[in-house]
Amino acid sequence: MAQDTVDFHEEEVSEKSFDPRLMWRLLGYLKPYLGLVMLAFVLIMMASVAMQAGPYLTKIAIDDYILKGDLAGLHQMVLLFVVLLVVQFTTYFVQNYITQMTGQRAMYDLRNQIFTHLQKLPLKFFDRTPIGRLMTRNTNDVDALNELFTDGVVVVFNDIFTLLAILLYMFHMDSALGLVACSVIPVMFLVTFWVQGKMLRAFRRARSRLARLNAYLQENISGMSVVQLFNREVRNMVQFRGINRRYLDANLESTFYNSIYFPVMEMLVAITIGLILWFGASDVVEGRIEWGILVAMLQYIPRFFWPILEISERYAILQAAMASSERIFELLDTEPEPAGGDWARDSVAGEIEFDGVWFAYVEKEWVLKDVSFLLKPGEKVAIVGATGSGKSTIINLLCRFYDIQKGTIRVDGVDIREWEVESLRRRIGIVQQDVFLFSGDIASNIRLSNDRISQDQVMQAARDVNAAPFIEKLSNQYAHVVSERGSTLSVGQRQLLAFARALAFDPDILVLDEATSSVDTETETWIQQAVDRLMENRTSIVIAHRISTIRKADTIIALHQGTIREKGTHDELMAVKGFYYRLHQLQYLARDG
Repeated sequence: MAQDTVDFHEEEVSEKSFDPRLMWRLLGYLKPYLGLVMLAFVLIMMASVAMQAGPYLTKIAIDDYILKGDLAGLHQMVLLFVVLLVVQFTTYFVQNYITQMTGQRAMYDLRNQIFTHLQKLPLKFFDRTPIGRLMTRNTNDVDALNELFTDGVVVVFNDIFTLLAILLYMFHMDSALGLVACSVIPVMFLVTFWVQGKMLRAFRRARSRLARLNAYLQENISGMSVVQLFNREVRNMVQFRGINRRYLDANLESTFYNSIYFPVMEMLVAITIGLILWFGASDVVEGRIEWGILVAMLQYIPRFFWPILEISERYAILQAAMASSERIFELLDTEPEPAGGDWARDSVAGEIEFDGVWFAYVEKEWVLKDVSFLLKPGEKVAIVGATGSGKSTIINLLCRFYDIQKGTIRVDGVDIREWEVESLRRRIGIVQQDVFLFSGDIASNIRLSNDRISQDQVMQAARDVNAAPFIEKLSNQYAHVVSERGSTLSVGQRQLLAFARALAFDPDILVLDEATSSVDTETETWIQQAVDRLMENRTSIVIAHRISTIRKADTIIALHQGTIREKGTHDELMAVKGFYYRLHQLQYLARDG
């Protein structure tokens, strides 16, 4: 395992200003749905014209029909008004449905892209990144972008078209009063940019602290048994309250500026209405305009400012989305693990060579130092050593989960850097000490969704590794539901399923990473028989724990602090009475006796 310590500290909050390139990149997710977006724009324009025609019809009704006592003409105006309401409702409904649907589909594509990219990242990325932080990217951050697409990008055009329609109606009726209404706009934009600039920083800080909160939750829920065993509930609660408080403070900061903004806007609206009344009433008294124009203007003023207020709200959504998009694109821009070379084979003979290999998880902190050994096809090697000596690291390097700094690793004489990574890993089967089972059933955990493995092969693999007896006693047998991480199964049962999984995939190279430890005595015999069957006619590497497995190995490699101290058969190394002998006496003698 990597030696890096996972960082659960709060992520650094970006102080960058709005980057338009992020918006263009986000809009790229709407490209597959360009036809729907264009249709939404057309409907927005139709709805804006129909929606803002009401006050203008009021002006016509007052000046041309009500003041003149023409009831027949007034009835026609009412009918026209009803028709406009129907058009407004229809266009708004269809446009809103299209917008929501487009946003949801775009976010569906983005979630798929994030998940696909996560599976391509190297293990060293996950060593340093908390799972809770990654969960935040695919949930909360994507939801923020979804809000941008469904209530932001497309809908903001509704506000722009509405504003333009109102201006056309107002200036068509009276340009002087239209200019009076527009006089307050510069002040509104100044207030908007100042407040929203403050809110952008608060949004970024809140997103960072939410990721920290999720990471802490995931860590503690996963380790709840340790928390309760060592009575850390109170201490963890104090730490959680501190993290939660910092998240609250960031949200309260954005709430504060949001609370200031709307009263200021309402005051400016009231001032504009007062100016329209002052100048408009004078014009009516002096006969320069008709009563209907003043009434329509007073109706248009709240409508005129409402799109501006909504645009400012959309700007807040935009800020939250930008804060989230920075983090999502930072993840998506993380360099994936190398795909490898062009060398690919459906099967391998199983020759493995480490030639002068040096490796460090952290620069210059060498975990392996000049490690060299040759494993011929069909041979079985056991690797022993104290914790931290580099045993599991050898397996990680063989599978190319990490790249070495010096030396060469070859499989069938070919440098693994020339191998196609997927093809290489397909020929290697690993059984780990900590078996990971997925939610599903027994069969799916053996097959791992590989359609090429039939149900008969699944059952045969289970029989071959002695897993069938306990499976057939379960309810629904191979369709028995497995809970998260297989918590309802014993350690030995999970281990047997891991052996069945490895056998079902029929690897050419088998790796047992302390896979026979942590099981009860009764299960040990079943486990050992499964191991023997798995290792038949396969090149095998065993990170040794059981002495019986070590004795059967063709070669035993004794590691100490990243270097090979001794190499040979069990009898040869015991006869030398060197490092392996002392390790054997300390770790295995009591159990063997």
